[in-house]
Amino acid sequence: MQKILIIEDNLEVRENLAEILQLAGYETIEAENGRIGVEKAKLSKPDLILCDVMMPELDGFGVLKILNNDPKLIQVPFLFLTAKAEKADFRKGMGLGADDYITKPFDDVELLESIEIRLKKSEKLSKIENTDQGLRLFFNEAKAESDLQKLTEEREIRKYHKKDVIYEAGNHAKWLFFVISGQVKCYQINDFGKEFTTHLCGSGDFFGFLPLLTEGKYEDFAMATEETEIRLIPANDFKILLFNNRDFSSKFIKMLANHADHTEKQLIEIAYSSVRKKVANALILITEKSVEETFKITREDLASLSGAAKETVTRTLSDFKDEGLIQISDGEISILNRKMLETMPQ
Repeated sequence: MQKILIIEDNLEVRENLAEILQLAGYETIEAENGRIGVEKAKLSKPDLILCDVMMPELDGFGVLKILNNDPKLIQVPFLFLTAKAEKADFRKGMGLGADDYITKPFDDVELLESIEIRLKKSEKLSKIENTDQGLRLFFNEAKAESDLQKLTEEREIRKYHKKDVIYEAGNHAKWLFFVISGQVKCYQINDFGKEFTTHLCGSGDFFGFLPLLTEGKYEDFAMATEETEIRLIPANDFKILLFNNRDFSSKFIKMLANHADHTEKQLIEIAYSSVRKKVANALILITEKSVEETFKITREDLASLSGAAKETVTRTLSDFKDEGLIQISDGEISILNRKMLETMPQ
């Protein structure tokens, strides 16, 4: 049974809401002011929160601000209840990230419909994985639920040939990039000219988002590794969704954490893993971003991705071939024993 927290200082309104929701099959939790409401939200982790705006001790805006700072509660749908219908209050509430705004006296059917829509949306979003593919699905969900401009439709599409540079370090960030087809590598170059691939992006992936958050410049390079189509999403459209859609904001924060976790693991692997493990992991990563388990990649790119020298990579590939783990023919690499590569000892 789904739990709904009602934060309302008027006893009659609070009891009326609880009765309606209980008859509709929801479990209810009641709080008579904002301070108690915050405490009960943290203890009970409700599926949805109904909160009055004007309350003693802590008003509804204060409640929402506090809950937005709690990672465990930021995704809980939040609906404001108020007897005031001024546009200024509406803008303030939605600007803080409220999911909806219901004016008292409310219609029972309208209230239940709004709650049902928000709960279904929340449940659907909670099932999306914290991966690049999951982020793509989340963008699609956000588009469906928002009247904001569509992010990945009716945007400029650019085609890139193999080795075409998409952006360079030092360029000002203007776009969020969405890979329609093909493959892109994001990489950095040290003072000695050595290249290190930080991320490999395939169909359905977004990249180039970090400098959009700081309005800064790219600190890496992006290049197509094969024939690639990319959709360019204006930075402002991305920011509107990020700063005005509470669900999207929380999901994007998780994606950033996943992004940072990947980079950290990659650096640890380069520092402590064996060459065989580095090359094996690089091969697996490439297959995850490719349609098939047969692909072409230069020894230089594979060295950049694995953090090993080109000559060492070449010798390791030869060993893998002799061991029956891969097959190399006309420059194409085919994975023959994926399990052995995935479980390669450190």
